[in-house]
Order: sequence, then C-alpha cells, then structure tokens
Amino acid sequence: MNAGITAINEEVRKASGFIPTLLSELNKVIIGQEYLTERLIIGMLANGHVLLEGVPGLAKTLSVKSLASCINAKFSRLQFTPDMLPADVIGTQIYNPQSGDFTTRKGPVFANLVLADEINRAPAKVQSALLEAMQEKQVTIGDETYPLEEPFLVMATQNPIEQEGTYPLPEAQVDRFMLKLKIDYPNRSEERRILDLMAKTSNLPEVRPVVDIQSILDARKVINEIYIDDKVKDYIVDIVCATRDPKAYNIDIAEFIQLGASPRATISLALAAKAYAFLQSRGYVTPQDVKTIGMDVLRHRVAITYEAEAEDKSSETIIQKIFDELPVP
Repeated sequence: MNAGITAINEEVRKASGFIPTLLSELNKVIIGQEYLTERLIIGMLANGHVLLEGVPGLAKTLSVKSLASCINAKFSRLQFTPDMLPADVIGTQIYNPQSGDFTTRKGPVFANLVLADEINRAPAKVQSALLEAMQEKQVTIGDETYPLEEPFLVMATQNPIEQEGTYPLPEAQVDRFMLKLKIDYPNRSEERRILDLMAKTSNLPEVRPVVDIQSILDARKVINEIYIDDKVKDYIVDIVCATRDPKAYNIDIAEFIQLGASPRATISLALAAKAYAFLQSRGYVTPQDVKTIGMDVLRHRVAITYEAEAEDKSSETIIQKIFDELPVP
C-alpha cells in the first residue's frame, strides 16, 4: 500500500506542476482572494460547478474570466435579467424560408467556462434551461441533443443582499453546484494593493494563457487515482448522514434541520477533497482535507427550519457543529 501511495504521490507531483504557475498568473489581476481562486481551480479540477455569493465589486466576474484566459478555454458570459428566455441560454432553431428547413443556432452555453452572472435575476424557466447542461453535459434544442465540450463548467454569481427583482434558485438547481463560495471583503493591506494596481484608466494588468485544456483533463485522471482510506470514506458518509439524522450521531440539532444533504453531496465531498489534496501535491486524502472543503460543499445543501432562523442559526453553524462533534478518524 505504501508503495502504491508513493507512486500516486509522484504522479500528483508531476501532474500538479502547473498549479503554482496558474495561481501566480491569476494573482497578477486578483489581489487578496486566495480562497476564491483556489476554490475555482478545485471546481475546475473536480469537474464541479461553482456558485459564488458576495456583494458587488469583489472580483467574482474578473476571477472567472481570468481563469478562462489562463487556460486558453472558450469563455462566455450570460448576464441574467428578468426578461431572458431559455433560448437566450441554450440557443434555438431558426426557420429558413428559402430552403424550408430549420437551422440550429447554438447559445452561449456552448463554451468551456460559462459565467452565469447574477443567476438569481432570471425567472425559473431560464434557470431550468441550465439544468440539463449542468448535469448531463448536453443540450437539447428541438429534436436534437448536442454534447458539450469538456471541460464544461458553470460559474454562477449572485448578490446576497439585494432581493428586489430576484428569483431564488430552486433546490434542484442549487444541488447541482458542487461548491458554494461566500466571498468577503479584502483586508486593508490588500485593499491598498488593489488601489495601486487598478486605479488607472489604461495599462491594466492582463493574464496570459499558461495552461492548456489537455493538462486540466490529464489532471482529472490523476485526481481519480488519489487514495481515500476506508475510514475517511466512512467519515464523509457520516458527515452527510448526520445532516439528515443528527440524533443517530448524538448531535442535538435535529429541530434546526428541515432537509439534509443529498447523495450528490457525498460524491461532491469526496471529489472536492481529492482535488484539494491534489492542490497540496498529495496523493491521498486526509480528514482535514474533508473538513477544509466540507463547508463549501454542504452550506447550500442543508435547509434550515424556522426555529433555526428564529434562533439566528444558519446552515453554516449547523454544519460546523457536525464537524466539531463528529469523531474524526
């Protein structure tokens, strides 16, 4: 077993060689958002969609756009508005009167990285247009089904404060995001660096392509081989099951949970932990990896009750209590 892990470690070390270069390139334009850039890369490596939540001006859009530029991938941006139609997302069929045939015009979802900006501003009909693309990696227009090129990732943003003119994401849509990130303000020194770097009208810093798509796809194959011990697998399953039936684990939070995490959360937690280990150039997953990435995987998958809201408890405080009280292998 030790020989196997040593071999995986060596594979991971080689395959993750592009990570420092990629982070360095992103840091040219993004100051003080290491958590954001790291989690975006984890989403990309683990083949999972990412939902970013934060007030305007925190470089959410810039981060996604810069990541696409760094890996030389096809990027498209969807600015969600209340008057959008599903055809504005996936495309439509156009009638040609000369030939009497319909031709398909593909929508902006046909890209490697799709930025769904302010996704909660569009009605449910438009949000649902993304469901098939996000889960099956394909789009149906008329009678034809079109596969999407790999890698295909949706990076969506939403504003947590302004609720006027917004439509909450349905549970089925939220559950399809592997990670939900809560972005906060930079600290004072980072803010000063942002001022020095960005407070000008020209010659703003730009990123260049430093990684090709094949390197990302090769890294995913290596991530599949990263070792997870049976005890860590059981720990992942226990965490998810504790969100559904905390009494079985002697955790006193049952009255605060309306809906626990789905089996998709178990899969996402294992994949994200593997991708996090890959970023650390390790060929195996530790319980600490699971705890580090666990909040981002679970915070949007645990629905809380009115009692929890009345006591000013969030899904995050409930998940943190599970992490604190569940025995670590």
